[in-house]
Amino acid sequence: MTVVQVSVPALKAIKNSVIGNRTAKAALGRDEALVERIIECLNDPPPTPDGSDASKTSIRIEAAHIVASLSYGSSDALRSLLQLNAPRVLLYAISTLQPSAQPSLKAAFARALRALSAAVADAVGPSQWGLPPTVSDVRAEAKVALEYLFQPEILDVYIPLLLDPAPPVSTAIAQLLSAAVRDAEHRARVHEWCPPAERTREAKGKRGWERRDPTTSPSRHGGWITRTLSALLHRKDVKLQEAVLSALANLVRDSDSQARRLARAPPGTESVLSTALTLAKSRNTHLQLAASHCATSILRACVQSYHDSPILHSDQATAITIMHVLNRIIESEDADYQAKTKACFILYSLVSDNRLFCQLAFERNSLAKVANLINSITPAEKSLESEEDEPESVCRLREAALTAVAAIALFDTDIRTAVTDELRLVPAIQASLSNRYVGVRYAACQCARALSRAVSALRTNIVDTGLGLAVFQLFLKTDEDRQVMHAASAVICNVVTNFSPLRTTLLEQGVIQRLVQLLRSDDIELKLNALWAYKNLLYKASPELKREVMGAIGCSEMSNLLLESDTRLQEQVLHILRHVADGVDGVELLFAEMGDSEMLLDSLAKCMEAENEDVVLQAVFVLANVANSVAHQTSILSHPKILGRLRDCLVDAKVEIRRPAVSCVLELARQNPRSFRELHEAGIDATLRHMLEHTSHVASSPTLRFAAGRQMGAEDDMEVQEKARQALHWLEQAQLARESVVSEMDL
Repeated sequence: MTVVQVSVPALKAIKNSVIGNRTAKAALGRDEALVERIIECLNDPPPTPDGSDASKTSIRIEAAHIVASLSYGSSDALRSLLQLNAPRVLLYAISTLQPSAQPSLKAAFARALRALSAAVADAVGPSQWGLPPTVSDVRAEAKVALEYLFQPEILDVYIPLLLDPAPPVSTAIAQLLSAAVRDAEHRARVHEWCPPAERTREAKGKRGWERRDPTTSPSRHGGWITRTLSALLHRKDVKLQEAVLSALANLVRDSDSQARRLARAPPGTESVLSTALTLAKSRNTHLQLAASHCATSILRACVQSYHDSPILHSDQATAITIMHVLNRIIESEDADYQAKTKACFILYSLVSDNRLFCQLAFERNSLAKVANLINSITPAEKSLESEEDEPESVCRLREAALTAVAAIALFDTDIRTAVTDELRLVPAIQASLSNRYVGVRYAACQCARALSRAVSALRTNIVDTGLGLAVFQLFLKTDEDRQVMHAASAVICNVVTNFSPLRTTLLEQGVIQRLVQLLRSDDIELKLNALWAYKNLLYKASPELKREVMGAIGCSEMSNLLLESDTRLQEQVLHILRHVADGVDGVELLFAEMGDSEMLLDSLAKCMEAENEDVVLQAVFVLANVANSVAHQTSILSHPKILGRLRDCLVDAKVEIRRPAVSCVLELARQNPRSFRELHEAGIDATLRHMLEHTSHVASSPTLRFAAGRQMGAEDDMEVQEKARQALHWLEQAQLARESVVSEMDL
């Protein structure tokens, strides 16, 4: 333990030794006694030689500076701060500040709280800008501290500092909100917060003791934070504006109600969105980025997340404005790597999962500028020495740029062709698959996934350049990062399809066995991707391949997966069974591999009554395929629940489910004359008649089909109508034949 006399010069010396020095921070973090003395100085500084309050204040300020510096750069130092309850001590110090306290003291405390909160949030995650290089070893302690920071009574301590007249204080608190809020629950708590005085007024009625309806309370609508930050935005302080824009960008995420308030403004005033777009054109790069980030968050929260949803022309104009700002930063020779990294991630946030915005980014040359950036920072010939010497800032920039490319190229084949042929990014993507930085490998896999969605790229560039096999080699690694494996397995889903030239090679190199390993992991997303890959692999597959896959997965594993609570897994398992049972021989193979036919039909019956329509759809498809086999129709007809579920699907389900359901009924009626009794007892013949009532005039009128078809009980889909008519014909023929036999017996 280092014995240090606590004084202003001594604390300044410690501060100067640890700023920017990770080794010194780690060493100080291991000196728990000294760190404890520094933390104590926040509230109880030791006596000074002159005994003045100014000297004590200086000690408190220097102690806060050291706490802020120790928060970042060393897990040992952060662990010491958390174990010594630095957040609680610091918040207590802030809560006891008098209105007459020196602005420099308040600013030092606010900055220390911001740094400590941001470091804790980074340790917990998720990361705000790409993937973290490692998982923090203080995550458990940090999670407790982060939850403490967003307790309502703790918010009462530091959020009011947004109103402090000193810009450094309000700036630090806005920065805290932009950096420390990482999940929806904490975001909701911040939105719902309002000053204690307002809460007290809301709790009282007109006569002082009557309580108001809490649902009409202004604080319930989360207006205070938005109003306060919006007001701060109009101060002419660049750092404060940057912090406020970043805070709004973070808080408005996934909140369409808050976003719409910021996108609109009362007559005669300017909305926050308009202000952000104006500030995005400033000369300050950091302010441009914060403004673009804020505008992007507001726009994407307002715009439907579905990629094919209609988008207003005004929203398109906003997106184009943001793209122009980001393009200038990305191609600028003056902007540093950190600024370009943020610009690429903001571009990704803007276009992610939106087909129209991706097309706009392509047309406005955003993709070309990002591609040029990637090629400029990626060496043509990779060497171990150059990769080890590469700064982390370059790796992060490459991750951000590749992430943006993956998002832009996700939907359109022409854009993917531009990536492979015109911009020639495949070599850089392939080289990035083996990068030491986990975020770069993840982003490269996402690019490969986007490219592999195009049949033309899958048959040419992905094979010719070796990109597909490079992803597969990464996929085979058992010690790879989980998120990288998620992305790599998504690529494998695309490259095992029946039109992929790599399919045979991957089968020879053990893709089935590797997928089994993922299927038996405890990671739901990896299980899902493994099932998805099997589904694609088995489409129009040979009986030998079907048998190999079913044998590798195992009967018991398939049965367990059918009982999974996650409906996504259920859907994919049923889709696999559907592909296996494609054809009469496939049905025989399915029952041979599954063993217990009664158990399989029980599972199908249960899935057919699921709330999730995708599960019901695949279960009905499996049943329809099984019905193609005359040998197994008796099992269907004699099952106590199957026919009832089938009738429910004909009556209540969407048309995508009714089509395979009526196909199943048609096969049972056509191939099995003795099916009439079971189908009649299940009410299926009556249901078919009801479906065909009034169809002559309903089918002939598009208006009536839309407005009246299903509501009148009549079928409005031509395919379902035709098959229902055929099935009813076969059932009526069977009924006539049966009545004829009975009549002959009576005679």
